[in-house]
Amino acid sequence: MNKFCIFASVFFATVVASDVFATQESLDNALRSTYAACVGINDKLVELKKMAGINTAVSAVGTASATGALATGIAKAQKDKQIEELIQKIKDAENSKSGPETNNEKLKSEIDAAYTDVSKGADTNEPTIKELTEKSKKLGNWRTGLMAGSTATNLAGAIIAGKSNRDNTELNDMIARCLESVSALDKEIGQARSDGLDVGEARSILSACREYNTVDLSKITKQNKGAMISSVVGASTGAVGTITSGIANSDSVRNANNKKQEKGLNTVSNVMAGATVAASGTATVFNAIQIATIKRVALIAENCEWLLNP
Repeated sequence: MNKFCIFASVFFATVVASDVFATQESLDNALRSTYAACVGINDKLVELKKMAGINTAVSAVGTASATGALATGIAKAQKDKQIEELIQKIKDAENSKSGPETNNEKLKSEIDAAYTDVSKGADTNEPTIKELTEKSKKLGNWRTGLMAGSTATNLAGAIIAGKSNRDNTELNDMIARCLESVSALDKEIGQARSDGLDVGEARSILSACREYNTVDLSKITKQNKGAMISSVVGASTGAVGTITSGIANSDSVRNANNKKQEKGLNTVSNVMAGATVAASGTATVFNAIQIATIKRVALIAENCEWLLNP
């Protein structure tokens, strides 16, 4: 072999080696970029799942409190109705007693008996009305307290959801950067493979991390926004219910002898309690669905980052 052939062979081998080295370096750089872009997503998902879990518990407590307020309000309405009926029976008996004399002795006897049954003085209906009034007032206070508790938990849920929404935006940006780096890695793997390099590990990373393309990340944001809106609604209806319940149960309203106003306020409070139950329950459902979605994305993050961390 002449000197020229030897030189050409050495030169060619050097060029090839240089190209292979450059390709390996480019592949390594792409892997490092993928590591930098993709590692940390799982930690963000863990935090989001934790917050969604807390919010689920908070909204569930709000639902339970509002449900208790509604049940208490219904029980109170029943007591108030009994009070009205007893008062009306006394009035009817008094009107009958003081009415015109009747010649029908049997009817007169029945009226006297009815009056005696409902107005034996302080020993029968008066203590019953007093007792029912005390129970009604106590139930009203319970309803107000439960509504206030539900309002507070819904407000807390809205605040947590608001923070989670900001974190969701950051998560979306992180995954977008990860997928961008994965796309660049895919190109480098193609070149490295054509140059005869071992790309087995890189292909495993590519396969695991590109799975982010298979999930709809917008669902997490939508579910979180749904939970936040429901919590805001629950806090609003809860606040109205708390205020109307407190006013309806106040001595100034109860003693004003304006049963129409009192009944109207109690009805509004009970309706608001029902609306708060619905809103809090909806927030709980949104949070639960959000947790399930986060878990699915977290599985991809775990696989991707496990391969990236040697």
